[in-house]
Amino acid sequence: MIQRLKHHLMAKSRSKKIREFISLTGDDKDSTILDVGAANKEYSPYDNPLEKIYTYPAKITALSIYPLDEFSERYPEIRAVNYTGGKFPFNDNEFSVVFSNAVVEHVGGFEKQLKFVNEMYRVGRQLYFTTPAREFPLEMHTSLPLIHWLPKQIFNRVAILFGKGWAAGDYMNLLTKSKLIELMRESHVKEYKIFTHRLGFFPLHYTVWGRKKN
Repeated sequence: MIQRLKHHLMAKSRSKKIREFISLTGDDKDSTILDVGAANKEYSPYDNPLEKIYTYPAKITALSIYPLDEFSERYPEIRAVNYTGGKFPFNDNEFSVVFSNAVVEHVGGFEKQLKFVNEMYRVGRQLYFTTPAREFPLEMHTSLPLIHWLPKQIFNRVAILFGKGWAAGDYMNLLTKSKLIELMRESHVKEYKIFTHRLGFFPLHYTVWGRKKN
């Protein structure tokens, strides 16, 4: 039951996010896009949503800390780049838009998240990123309800107990709306909007669009 709900929510939310991304940034054949955190292995039809839908795949560069050999076989038109984390291996303003889907919660704590946002802003003239809402009662990565509302140390123990030890440690640092606002206020991004996508009474995920001032 939970898995069916999860897949339904993922399909609906990722489709909505891509439509929102295109409406905010355009679908321009001359735009260059950096996708930060592209997935090498696709465990569901919802992985790498941008690559599946975008009209001009040859304009996309995919960036990951993991090898992208399977990704490159699946999307041969797309340039794939590996890096070791931290500073992106690109020049300032190299891309028209930087896109990142549900990655910022995995890069580490608040300071690392801040550096991540600032790097997206440095290399792109626009940025668009998404992150699951910590306020939503189902934790989408582990498919466990309420576990992410626990203090970090207890969360780690419960995750290990339920066979989800991969989610423990520094792997997941979900953001509330207030924490996301704090993150953006402390970032270098001065012109931005935060959008809340809801399911019923709960925020399901947040999306952030920003750009450099002309």
